[in-house]
Amino acid sequence: MKFEDIYQFFSNPPPFYLNKELAVCYVLAVLSEGESYGTELIERLEKESSTYRLSDTVLYSALKFLEDSGTIAGYWKKVEGRGRPRRMYQIKPAWQERATELANLWYGYVKERVGVRQ
Repeated sequence: MKFEDIYQFFSNPPPFYLNKELAVCYVLAVLSEGESYGTELIERLEKESSTYRLSDTVLYSALKFLEDSGTIAGYWKKVEGRGRPRRMYQIKPAWQERATELANLWYGYVKERVGVRQ
């Protein structure tokens, strides 16, 4: 290691991987805008933020939690030009208000971290 490595780390830090709690709030933030599927959730986070990443394992654990708790519904959708159907997710109407609260936790977390990094 050299001192230059330390400066490089702080000038261009590696991405932070979301834990399950953050992943649940992130997923609800995206699903508040409309239905989505797993790969899109991961790609969208990477596209919108160089700071955060989401592993498949954590994402699907969060999705399972949300489905098991009755917060979201998953269904299979046939997509033209794709061999296998895609698993789509959407927030159940009865959970919309609480989903918005949890999505706001995500937005607040991200906003707070942006201020810390500047």
